[in-house]
Amino acid sequence: MAMTIHVDIVSAEAAIFSGLAELVIAPAIQGEVGILPRHAPFLTKLSEGEVRLKINPTREESFYISGGMLEVQPHKVTVLSDTALRAHDIDEAAALEAKQRAEKMLFDKKADFEYAKAQAELAEAMLQLRAIEKLRKLGK
Repeated sequence: MAMTIHVDIVSAEAAIFSGLAELVIAPAIQGEVGILPRHAPFLTKLSEGEVRLKINPTREESFYISGGMLEVQPHKVTVLSDTALRAHDIDEAAALEAKQRAEKMLFDKKADFEYAKAQAELAEAMLQLRAIEKLRKLGK
């Protein structure tokens, strides 16, 4: 039986994943990192991109994050991100609609609050669209 490490992926809205994995691959700010069970502890910033989990020899899961923090302990990995999405949950039509709505709000800005909200919505929509594009390239 392969060794596993507990993984938590958490966004500002909800816990996205909590479970065991054999391998975690994450987009650290200085390059991609791979984490196996009993890895040395460390803390690093994450770039926008894909977090991949090898659950077992036949199953992998992908998540897309908007950046954030990665904490590694010998038996636990925590990914904290403002936005985190399961790759298979992304709806392209909804993402395109959200992007258009956010761009319109940015163009028609009426207050700083609306501008900040529109920027956040646009960033999330763009993350979703990039994730969809990457999935298409991978043939998933």
